[in-house]
Amino acid sequence: MAILLALASPEIEVLGLTAVAGNVPLARTQTNARIVCELAGRADMRVFAGCDAPMQRPLVTAEHVHGKTGLDGPDLWEPTMPLQPQHGVDFIIDTLRAEPPGTVTLTPLGPLTNIGTAFARAPDIVDRVQEIVLMGGAYFEVGNYTPAAEFNIYVDPEAADIVFRSGAPLTVMPLDVTHKALVTRPRLDAFAALGTRTGRFTAEMLDFFERFDIAKYGSKGGPLHDPTTIAYLLRPDLFSGRHVNVEIETGSDLTRGMTVADWWGVTDRAPNATFMGDIDADGFFALLTERLGRLP
Repeated sequence: MAILLALASPEIEVLGLTAVAGNVPLARTQTNARIVCELAGRADMRVFAGCDAPMQRPLVTAEHVHGKTGLDGPDLWEPTMPLQPQHGVDFIIDTLRAEPPGTVTLTPLGPLTNIGTAFARAPDIVDRVQEIVLMGGAYFEVGNYTPAAEFNIYVDPEAADIVFRSGAPLTVMPLDVTHKALVTRPRLDAFAALGTRTGRFTAEMLDFFERFDIAKYGSKGGPLHDPTTIAYLLRPDLFSGRHVNVEIETGSDLTRGMTVADWWGVTDRAPNATFMGDIDADGFFALLTERLGRLP
């Protein structure tokens, strides 16, 4: 959904997509990224395979949520557009070095392995980043994969720690925001009602994904996490939050991957992230529906 929203929005120049191991292994995420590009009619987009495992830990995946393919629901196909030969981390490094400083925004949707690895390998690129807008973490909602941690941060807390300590401008879309962006039945029907290939694919994908979260949370719809990052780039007025200190727990088995946000300013730690707390959900879904209506 985030990729579709970006590709449907002319205000955003998408330089490339880097896949990472996360909800499903890398072989599947790089395939899914190309399927989504073909769905959007953008077989010209460059897709790169990045890291196939976290920086220091074994990979944890979430097929129980998204299905074996990571895109269960619609009928999938084997993409014909090529996977780029360059490693995704090298693409991030080379792009940030080649583009004018302060012009490239990174919008990670999964574990932060690719970016953490790039920053560790090439510290000179950190100051060239315009902004990192990421989906991950939680404060009031606490955790969705463990009692303390959101999945993306939990999978590779060491990479997240590098990113949050990097000094690059950070905007965080945590569960506190995404759990207010619920795919209710009328919102789901609006995608199907577009009457397009993209609309049908989206509705079928979300209908499958929703089953798990509705049963888990008892809500009227499943939360839609990743597109909040792209929506923020297009309509920052849809979101509100605070610029606070956020640190990543890496040492405790009990709270591994917790995003410790100083929301109330009770420490003297310097703010390092704009941590969002609320969303205009109706405006968000109106934007999504309008933009996806532009795609085939």
